[in-house]
Formats: sequence, structure tokens, C-alpha cells
Amino acid sequence: MKLGINGLGRIGKLSLWHHISRKHFSEIVVNIGRPVGTGIEDIAAAIERDSSYGRLNTYLHGHTCGRIIENLNDSDGTMTIDGVPVKILREARNPKDIKWQENDVKFVVDTTGVFNDPTTDADDPRGAMRGHLEAGAEKVLLSAPFKIKSKGLDMPQDAVTTVIGINDEDFDTRKHSLISAASCTTTCLSYMIKPLMEKFGADKFLSASVVTVHAVTGSQEVLDRLPNAGATDLRKNRSIMNNIILTTTGAARALGLVIPEMKNIGFIAESVRIPTSTGSLIILVLNIQDTIEDPVKRELLNSTYKKYSEVSPYLGYSEEQNVSSDIIGTPCAATVIEATETHTRTANIKVNLGNIKACVSVDGGEAPIIDVPVTQAVIYGWYDNELGSYTNILGDLTVSIAEKMV
Repeated sequence: MKLGINGLGRIGKLSLWHHISRKHFSEIVVNIGRPVGTGIEDIAAAIERDSSYGRLNTYLHGHTCGRIIENLNDSDGTMTIDGVPVKILREARNPKDIKWQENDVKFVVDTTGVFNDPTTDADDPRGAMRGHLEAGAEKVLLSAPFKIKSKGLDMPQDAVTTVIGINDEDFDTRKHSLISAASCTTTCLSYMIKPLMEKFGADKFLSASVVTVHAVTGSQEVLDRLPNAGATDLRKNRSIMNNIILTTTGAARALGLVIPEMKNIGFIAESVRIPTSTGSLIILVLNIQDTIEDPVKRELLNSTYKKYSEVSPYLGYSEEQNVSSDIIGTPCAATVIEATETHTRTANIKVNLGNIKACVSVDGGEAPIIDVPVTQAVIYGWYDNELGSYTNILGDLTVSIAEKMV
């Protein structure tokens, strides 16, 4: 099977690296949709060098390896990378106009972050992910969360959101044509939540909040500039090189798609962007309904994660003292739990039943006050939001879907 990749930004380029290394697909067809530099040599140079991860040849074979991009043909847009044929398409940006059928591509990973609405018609003049289907693809995997822009529209029956190892069994190859791999943050968070939910049960979670301390992304500015007309968030136009920037994340909504039990739990997710190129951190705060006799302690939380990490290839557990650069490139770890920083505090929360709607005391007197033991837990999870965590796990999901298509 051939693999199509739409876009050669951060996730598109690193997905190409992943699949060149893996060699599962016979050929990779990458759509850029526009001319780049002076020709195919400049595209090859962009593919083989990366400011965060170094050179592709070193990534694949170590520092003794020479250049591995060969057989460049500008007129055909072809090259060979470590023995894998790669074709570059430079004509069409609208998905419905990309020559997937002509190149025998039935499976496309869209990494542009632009075409993320599964309800948009394939013929929309601005383009749509359904356009890939019209152009010849049978399945489209989105490297971002779905975002339905029109209020009141439901998720289409042929669309599903999955995180491998969490709910990838929800994907039905007979039913689903559009698949979202959620986001790097949702992927990390799902592996922080799932082990505890299996241990304690969803009914014990009273509330949860998350702050992701996130590395810069391509949507931010290097230097300050004026906002576009109608822009409401002026911080997006400030320099990421000089600032910590408050922003938003859709992780709370997306998490409910892969772990449905979270929909019934009070959950807040926020994001802070910081001036690093990759390597991010989730700070998870959970309020767990407890028991007086056996309160939840950090040792129980850490042991739960440690045991889960021994059976799951996607959860890392560390008792070292890490910093963000230590996590860069960590292979296939959705999250690495920083066990030294797990903290808990248990207290009895006094609840006046008279403040609860429709609550009346039995004898007509004052409503009783009860003590409810609640443990607040703070858990830290590292993730390489580009290659190590998200792209490698996206690659596993890509291969899993491809194998089910055969």
C-alpha cells in the first residue's frame, strides 16, 4: 500500500521521517501543493534537516551515516529516501484536486491542520477533508481534533476520533472514512487519566483540571505584528520568543470523545505556550472521592502508573528528575509520568445538605452537615508534542488502520 501525506509542516515532515524509518508502505506520496524554493533539491534539504531533531540520516543510522536522499528528479517530483520511493506533488492545495487516484493512493494522512471539519462538503471552495475522498482516497486520518464549525451539526456517522491503545477499537473500517487522531495534548492526557479511571472507577472522580505548558507551534509569531481585522485574541500576535502566552486547548472536549466517561466529570483544560521548540508538560489536578479508612496516597498513584507502564507501550514512568529537553525524541511515549512530583492531599469537605437543591431534613429541623473525604492529586506528565510522542503514536495508528484496510 502507498501512503499519502498532505502537508509538509512539523507533523507532516516528521511523519515522513517515521514512515521512512518504519518501511511499512511501499511508497510515500507527499502533497505540498505549491512550488518550494528553486526545486526538488530545496525540498530534499528541508526534509533531511530539522532544527529540533537534527539530520534525518543521523536519526535513522547514527552519526557515521552519509546522505540518504538520492535519485532526485525535479520534473517528476521524485526521490528515494533510505531506499523508499517518495513522490512530491506541488500542484493542488484543495484536497479534491490532489492527484491521489492517479498515484494509486487510497490512504491519506492530512497534517495541514486546515481541513478539520468532517461536516464540510467536498466541493467547498475553501477545501475540505472530504475532498480527499473525492480525489480517490478511501480513508483520511487527521492529525488534529475534528472541529465542527456550524453549530447544531452532529458528528457524521462515518467519522471517529481515536487514540491508539485507548479507544482505537472504536474504528470500524466498514463504517469510518474520516478518522481523527486527536491532538498531542489529548493523547498525553488520555494516558494520564485512563490508568486511574481503571483503578478507581469514573464515579470516584469529582472534578479534574489541566494546564498544558506547551512548546511553541507554527501558529504563533516570531515577532510582534498587528492582528488581522476582527481578531479578538491579541496575544496570538505577540512574539513567542519573548513571552509566556496564555491560550486555549480543545483537550477537554476531545478527551470526552476517546474516554466517554469524562463527559460526566467537571473538567477544565487550559494552555500556556512557552518559548521552547518542543517538549511539553501536562499538570493534571484530580479531585477524587475518598474513604476515611484508606485515603489515596502518592504511592498508590505512582504504583498504578508504574504497573500500567509495564503492559502499555505508550505510558512512560520515571522516578528521575527530568527537564523538558530530556523527553525530546522519547519513542512512542504518549506521556512520561514524573513520579517524583506526584502529590496528594486528603481533607474532609463539609457539605451542608441544606444547600443542595430539594434537600429537606427528615424531622423538619436543620439539614445535617456531612463530612466527605476528598483527595486532591497533582500529577505531572511530560510529552514530546512533535516526533517522540505524537508523531510516533500517529504512525502506529496509521499502520493499524492500513492493515485493517487490506
